[in-house]
Amino acid sequence: MKPFLNLLLGGALLTACSTPKAPEAVNVQSLNQQFIGAWNAKNTVQLDSLLADDVQFVQGEAHFTGKAEVADKWIRATQNTISNLKISTLSTGSDAGLAYEAGTFSVDVLPEDPRLPRGTGAGNFLLLWKKNAKNNWKLSLAQLEDLPVQVRR
Repeated sequence: MKPFLNLLLGGALLTACSTPKAPEAVNVQSLNQQFIGAWNAKNTVQLDSLLADDVQFVQGEAHFTGKAEVADKWIRATQNTISNLKISTLSTGSDAGLAYEAGTFSVDVLPEDPRLPRGTGAGNFLLLWKKNAKNNWKLSLAQLEDLPVQVRR
């Protein structure tokens, strides 16, 4: 009986002394590439699926809150006038529940009236992702600071 107790006690000590495995951080560049790929493909269904229910969008004076408002007033309202989205990352980080990437972006700006000239847009971005209760990563915040659109000559 004593050897069994020693074995049990030894196992308990080993378990108590072991460090728990750290949760795996996400590859935020992969999340952003999913978003950019869906944007450039004009895939609004996939874009909607990437948004958190409580997503925030901030650009200048515009501030939209919630999946329905962000999808309607940012994604659908600009899908036909913004194309060729590209980013250049300056800062990135992640842990088990949050991930962000920040840097600069550029886009082609297509006027609604085809008689008007096309332009190029650029600025700074921050995309913040969070893991939801189902362990899926969702876009929680998109913040854009853009420069005036430059007309292409």
